[in-house]
Amino acid sequence: METLKHFLGVLAQPMGMLGMLGQMLFFSRFLVQWIASEKKGESTIPLSFWFLSIGGGFLLLIYAIWRKDPVITLGQVVGLFVYVRNLMLIHRQKAAQAADAT
Repeated sequence: METLKHFLGVLAQPMGMLGMLGQMLFFSRFLVQWIASEKKGESTIPLSFWFLSIGGGFLLLIYAIWRKDPVITLGQVVGLFVYVRNLMLIHRQKAAQAADAT
């Protein structure tokens, strides 16, 4: 019972709500990816997946720093680097395809 009370107490704080929002954004990327894959009939990663990853990862990073949790902080920093890098690669590919089309 004490654990549940602590859990609800953390969620009632503004930073707890921010962390939960980050987790919800981060989770929603999987739903977006699943729906996009079902529509296409094959595994695919839509662009929105990466933006949701960045949004959720950034909010979780803020939460992890506030909690002074080095494990979550390091994981989110590395993840954010990967998400941004993937967007850069996607942008580069689209620019190359546009140049080839002209």
